[in-house]
Amino acid sequence: MAEHTSSSITIEAAPAEVMGVIADFDRYPEWTGEVKEAEVLDKDDQGRASQVRLLLDAGAIKDDHTLAYTWTGGNEVSWSLVKSQMLRALDGSYRLAPLNDGASTEVTYQLTVDVKIPMLGMIKRKAEKVIIDRALAGLKKRVESGHDDGAADEAADEAKKL
Repeated sequence: MAEHTSSSITIEAAPAEVMGVIADFDRYPEWTGEVKEAEVLDKDDQGRASQVRLLLDAGAIKDDHTLAYTWTGGNEVSWSLVKSQMLRALDGSYRLAPLNDGASTEVTYQLTVDVKIPMLGMIKRKAEKVIIDRALAGLKKRVESGHDDGAADEAADEAKKL
């Protein structure tokens, strides 16, 4: 397997709040710079996304691809590439670890990218690092700003109308 890139960040929210944002694929274009479109194609027996189509624009890597997701408990999700126009592999994971008695969360994002076209390893690692850094920063901002649950926002809007 190719080398992977990994990075971590601390988010001032409980792991469940962080995972709620991670699992809300429909809203990815709102907070991830690289994901321009996200569409859940299939769900598992617990209602979590098991296959997602993503339109990605990460500078050197632009692609329309489908990922298969595996959920492990409430604190880990991993994915692997199902199909892609440009990528040979896109495997990754988010691992959440509670800190400060669950008041905050350490999020570790691991990613391996392999493209079908020839590309220097250094450029691939740089693209992975850009994807990870932007995703973690976007996730932190999204969770800590309180925009983690679009359904709650919609419910609050509906409540104001009553």
